[in-house]
Amino acid sequence: MRGYTLVNLKELLQQLGEEEAKGLLSNFSCPLNPDVEYFLHTKAIEFSRQGIAQTHLVFMPYKGQTVLVGYFTLASKMIVIPKKNVPTANWRRRIRRFAQQMHPDGEYVIAAPLIGQLGKNFTNGYNTLLAGDVLLKMATDKVSTIQNDLGGKFVYLECEDKPSLIDFYSQNGFVIFGHRDLDGDERDKQQGSYLVQMLKYLGG
Repeated sequence: MRGYTLVNLKELLQQLGEEEAKGLLSNFSCPLNPDVEYFLHTKAIEFSRQGIAQTHLVFMPYKGQTVLVGYFTLASKMIVIPKKNVPTANWRRRIRRFAQQMHPDGEYVIAAPLIGQLGKNFTNGYNTLLAGDVLLKMATDKVSTIQNDLGGKFVYLECEDKPSLIDFYSQNGFVIFGHRDLDGDERDKQQGSYLVQMLKYLGG
């Protein structure tokens, strides 16, 4: 990850002010995922200020200037994992250490950060400067750092039910644990009617 600089949007707002920060974010383009682009342009600043979710921007030097190459957003959440969806006995042991089991349905409730948004900037081909698995590792490393102080060993995300996305996250250690129906205001920016929920264990 040499050469990359990670900046919290909240700190950027303090340094630059809202108008200049908005101008910087407006140069972000992600045609492969309109929701990722829409969030950064219209919601990231408000969510950051309200403490709903924190956006982390990835910059790197390119042709004599510092450019925005990607970002991810983290939020604190509680998730419900049906016992029947836990893939293996080893995963069940891991989850039991950090979750509270609810009866009689056999569901586990666990606190885990959500990687709410994850995307690369396609403006001027900047997306080629940052590999997807590197961006994802930045997000999970940030979660690990937070959990060193707060506790916890899991992180999760939600993605469209596309083989390419499922394969990408699976290759990076995530497993499917459920689905979530899209809210009404999400349907314009997403394909399908639900998102696949995937979980990763960050322990050694």
